[in-house]
Amino acid sequence: MATYTDTDTDTREHLLPIALRAPLQARTWRELLYLLLNLPMGIIGFVYAVTMLSLGAGLLVTFLGVFVLALLLAGCRGLGTVERQRARSLLRLEVAEPGPVRPKARGFMPWLGAQLGNGVSWRHVIYSFVHFPWGVFTFTVSVTFVTYGWGFLTYPLWQWVFPVYVHQPGLQIFGRSDGSGWWLDSPFELAVTSCVGLVLVLVTPWLIRGMAHVDRGLVRGLLGPSRLATRVTELESDRGVVVDTAAADLRRIERDLHDGAQARLVALAMGLGLAKEKMREDPVAAAGMVDEAHGEVKLALQELRDLARGIHPAVLTDRGLDAALSSLAARCTVPVSVTVDLPGRPVPAIEGIAYFTVSELLQNISKHSGASRATADVWRSGDRLMIHVIDNGRGGASLAGGSGLAGLAERLDAVEGVLAVDSPAGGPTTIAAELPWRT
Repeated sequence: MATYTDTDTDTREHLLPIALRAPLQARTWRELLYLLLNLPMGIIGFVYAVTMLSLGAGLLVTFLGVFVLALLLAGCRGLGTVERQRARSLLRLEVAEPGPVRPKARGFMPWLGAQLGNGVSWRHVIYSFVHFPWGVFTFTVSVTFVTYGWGFLTYPLWQWVFPVYVHQPGLQIFGRSDGSGWWLDSPFELAVTSCVGLVLVLVTPWLIRGMAHVDRGLVRGLLGPSRLATRVTELESDRGVVVDTAAADLRRIERDLHDGAQARLVALAMGLGLAKEKMREDPVAAAGMVDEAHGEVKLALQELRDLARGIHPAVLTDRGLDAALSSLAARCTVPVSVTVDLPGRPVPAIEGIAYFTVSELLQNISKHSGASRATADVWRSGDRLMIHVIDNGRGGASLAGGSGLAGLAERLDAVEGVLAVDSPAGGPTTIAAELPWRT
């Protein structure tokens, strides 16, 4: 992953427009320094890559050539580390470090094979070749525009350093010793020169930023981790979240069964056993105990229904999200208006996660929000399933670590979903969730 952050933000409080501030902004000078350093860094990388590649290719008739090529790859990865740090410091570009080269076994030969077969290392070599001509170009253009721009702009302040000759009475000029040439010495010519310099000074920051964006693309594309490796890492992380979530759900079901329905069933069995013993001695007391057991059975059945509904309600399977969410809203302690506008049904996994998401959000509203009303809207936008839940409660909800919303965000992220929270103090609270229509 690679992200770009610019700390030199522009706000409306600035009196000067951005075009006039750009030449003096820290960002411009940071990126200029980066472009100037492209030349020496490009020379170092190019010379190293050409030397080692030529030497390795020439020695391929022996085993030593393979070893030299492995050193080429390892060295280019080291230079890549320096380049990523340079981009991080001057371009504010955060590039994830590519994974290390991992041999399949210990020993020199597995290490050698892993080095030569690593695609990320070869992309570092390509960067060393590409970066040299680009560094020459950026250095030349940057120095030319900055020098001429600021030189022309300030020319009236330093034009006196040129030698002055008398060519005609009353006219001071500078040029070659024979008095010929073109001279900038009149007030009009000095003003025109400064205006040209001002234009160059105002244009240069945008040219620098454009070249810096190309550098960001080179660093991101050639020195970052491969997309496949990044995707594998994301999938491994998502798999861990899914496994943890499933384990947490299993523990919750076990706890609810143990503390709820199971405890009631144990009490029911004991009550029926006592009623059986008293049936002959005291039929009236036994009948009362049977009535109590009957009540326990009803409560146990209700708890089992609630537990099954929390896992995956039958109405969701039979009739879809519209009916399931309406049933969910009817049991909420806060009046909830539900609107579901879906052209069809998403895949069962996404449908279940959408139901669980709305269920969790409505539970939070009931327990913590202090709201008097809420709305839940579900619709499809392109290939995404959209969920909006709004309440007029006290606000203050956040995705801070450890909160229930944080866990919900992790669950959605595991299926490439997104959860966003807008909950200022005093309310209202708006929570938006996006899920893929299909996975």
